[in-house]
Amino acid sequence: MEKNATTANSTPHQDVTKEDEDTRRTGRPGSLAGRIALVAGATRGAGRALAVELGRAGATVYVTGRTTREHTSEVGRPTETIEQTAEAVTAAGGTGVAVRTDHLDQGQVGALVERIDREQGRLDVLVNDLWGGEHLLVGSVFGKKSWETPLADGLRILELGVRSHVVTAALALPLLIRSSAPLLVEVTDGTAAFNRRYRDNLYYDLAKNAPIRIAFGLGQELAEYGGTAVAVTPGYLRSEQMLDHFGVTEETWRDAVARDPHFGVAESPYYLARSVAALAADPDRAARWNGRSTSSAELAEVYGVRDVDGSRPDGLGYMADVVYGGKPGTPDDYR
Repeated sequence: MEKNATTANSTPHQDVTKEDEDTRRTGRPGSLAGRIALVAGATRGAGRALAVELGRAGATVYVTGRTTREHTSEVGRPTETIEQTAEAVTAAGGTGVAVRTDHLDQGQVGALVERIDREQGRLDVLVNDLWGGEHLLVGSVFGKKSWETPLADGLRILELGVRSHVVTAALALPLLIRSSAPLLVEVTDGTAAFNRRYRDNLYYDLAKNAPIRIAFGLGQELAEYGGTAVAVTPGYLRSEQMLDHFGVTEETWRDAVARDPHFGVAESPYYLARSVAALAADPDRAARWNGRSTSSAELAEVYGVRDVDGSRPDGLGYMADVVYGGKPGTPDDYR
């Protein structure tokens, strides 16, 4: 797939073994050695996994969020902290640096970028995984018309899911473009194709489509710098919050299928994270992905990635074909 390709940290014209090639293709240890990454919104879920997998591939990863061991955000999950994420990054083989940051506060984001500049001199990978609005959805948003949704909750969703992304990109991009091959990853819910259907509520629909357009627009701007901007989405994400919702653990998650048969196609946060780490290690990523939206399943197919259980689930495909499309099929057909 990448015959005779070299990375920024390899020696030109060296012999490339099959093992070397596989390492670069799948984002395995060492493929991102020397790279500097920022995962904005890395407290839990996909953000934490993304930080860990970038670290496993050798990167130095700055991890941000609002919940620390001393402070809990409005999400209200005090046992999940950015310090834990940073420690997990380091344990995986990278270097994790936790920086408490509210990405709606321009001063805090500016200070974060200045710190990365001071300590590293550049930024190679920016992952915008900012959200934290799940607590506003059930009861307040889902199942309600826009005019029935409390306006304060709707606007907060746009703050958390759109404004935070714009603020972070605006302040971090001048540092990111110093990289020889800058990469911006916008994490959202749904691809452009999947999100042609209405996403349940106006505010949620706007919040989850905006990152797709951000990646498209910034892809145009980053192209002259050899950069890549891509929007990525998991399928049915088996996050900590979702596991808690069903009263199961990562080890017993299939017990939840009795309550929700669709959960049978669920994927761990590491499925998306492994796929993005492979994308980050791909020297041809700009030609393949710039300006596009894609899913964990599509990336996994391209890069030969599998989830922690060895499967390759396609949650969006299952939802589009079976749940919304009426085609026959089961979750196991899409694993």
